[in-house]
Amino acid sequence: MRKSHFFKIDNPNQFRKQLLRWAQQFDELVFLDSNHHKHKYNAFDIALAVGSKSHIKTNSSTAFQMLSDYKSKTKDWIFGYLSYDLKNELEQLSSDNYDGLDFYSLHFFQPKKLLFLKGNRVEFQYLEKYTHEIKTDLEDIHKINLNRGMKKHFETPKIKLRIHKDAYLSKIKSVLEKIQLGDIYEVNICQEFFALNTEIDPLTTFEKLNTISESPFAVYLKLDENFALSASPERYLKRIEKKIISQPIKGTAARSQNFDEDQFLKTVLEKDPKELSENIMITDLVRNDLSKNALKGSVKVEELCKVYSYKQVHQMISTISAAVEDNVDSVQLLKNTFPMGSMTGAPKIAAMQIIEALEETKRGLYSGAVGYFDPDDNFDFNVMIRSILYNSKKKYVSFSVGSAITAKSIPQKEYEECLLKAKAMRKALEQK
Repeated sequence: MRKSHFFKIDNPNQFRKQLLRWAQQFDELVFLDSNHHKHKYNAFDIALAVGSKSHIKTNSSTAFQMLSDYKSKTKDWIFGYLSYDLKNELEQLSSDNYDGLDFYSLHFFQPKKLLFLKGNRVEFQYLEKYTHEIKTDLEDIHKINLNRGMKKHFETPKIKLRIHKDAYLSKIKSVLEKIQLGDIYEVNICQEFFALNTEIDPLTTFEKLNTISESPFAVYLKLDENFALSASPERYLKRIEKKIISQPIKGTAARSQNFDEDQFLKTVLEKDPKELSENIMITDLVRNDLSKNALKGSVKVEELCKVYSYKQVHQMISTISAAVEDNVDSVQLLKNTFPMGSMTGAPKIAAMQIIEALEETKRGLYSGAVGYFDPDDNFDFNVMIRSILYNSKKKYVSFSVGSAITAKSIPQKEYEECLLKAKAMRKALEQK
């Protein structure tokens, strides 16, 4: 059982930074930051879950069932992630590529302490056993001096490419051949950037990445030696009682510091036939995924191909929603839509087969999802893109980027899109 206490915060922006610094003492934490993006489906500005009362972490082939059982038993908030490779539990698929990170395929925990910041009010929602610590914790958070650096000095990672340019272009050409043969309509091909024998400061790296991007689904995740530092702009799936919402992204353009040029780039993206076709194909795929549990006639496209502007890029986003029965288990809703269509392609299973054949790295948490379930079986998960993954024990740093290949794709431009998406992660890892 949890008890809530509310407090007014004089400086929410400062408190947010102090909160993340304070959380570093815990071995299990998930920090979700909306970066002040206003959307009708946002429930809070910041959520922080720390300390594990119980957990589930597994590589089992029955991970979804284990998660459903754990959620039903716990009947509480649980935070964690779903890795992309859980697809193997859902279809006759495999993940045999190289994995330098070695994260669990699924990891969730029931936090001892929860904090939600919305506007200038913070809610401390602690398990009853820990409510006596709320006052002291609030005082400790306020005491944190942000001018006293926690930064440790590390060398800038020596980033390597898993797939070099010529090999990447060759892979894209083979996808185009499959499209021409009618085997596939669209497939998202990704490539990994990595660093071996490397130590980084996860907190400093995340703060830099989040400042660079200010994305609406940013995540700082620490589960023992595993870290995920994400500037994700994309929602995978959210449930609000009888309603589910998905917001796939397909379509990316660079920003410009020149206002007129920036508006021109945005307009070009809005009218680009290749980007529009990408987005519409994935919107149709998501509509089909949602329809597996939707009440008849309830699936609707609330926004189609709307361009949103973030600090680094313009993004084309669609919003699809549906109504579901009260008694549908939330894990079942995730199973029927996982993984996100924007990171696979259409048809979905064929796309995932091609991905496995052409990519050279196991995706793991990349293009999976981080989020939470609440005690009422509502949930919200992002898509883990624009993310740095780090195993501090193995000293392995990784980030991956991809682009959607359609009949209109030009391999060189797809390669340039990957480099554009990689720019923020590279910059965040520079120790300057």
